[in-house]
Amino acid sequence: MAGNIATLTSANFDETVRSADTPVLVDFWAEWCGPCKAIAPVLNELATEQAGKLQIGKLNVDDHGDIAMRFNVMSIPTMIVFKNGAEVQRLVGARGKAALLADLAGHLG
Repeated sequence: MAGNIATLTSANFDETVRSADTPVLVDFWAEWCGPCKAIAPVLNELATEQAGKLQIGKLNVDDHGDIAMRFNVMSIPTMIVFKNGAEVQRLVGARGKAALLADLAGHLG
C-alpha cells in the first residue's frame, strides 16, 4: 500500500477507526477485484491530498472476512467512512476522483 494508506487487519481495525482524530475511509477490497484495482490510484491521491482531513485504510476482505461480515460488506469495492468509530457513510462501487470527492465533501471540513 502507499505510504499514506494504512493496511487494516482484524487486529488493528477497531483501534484505528476509534482512535482517529479525522474521519477514516476504509476501502474493503480484494486482490482479484478489478474495480478495486481501478480505484486504488484515486485513493492514493486522496490519501496525500487530504492528509490531515481524512485517513484512508484498506482492508483485504479475503484475509479479514470477519470485519467485512461485521459491517455487512456484500460487494466490493465498498468504502465506509467512520467518525469516532461509527459508520457515517457507505459508498459501494468504484468511482472517479471527482465523484468520490463530491461524495466525501461533507466529511472533509
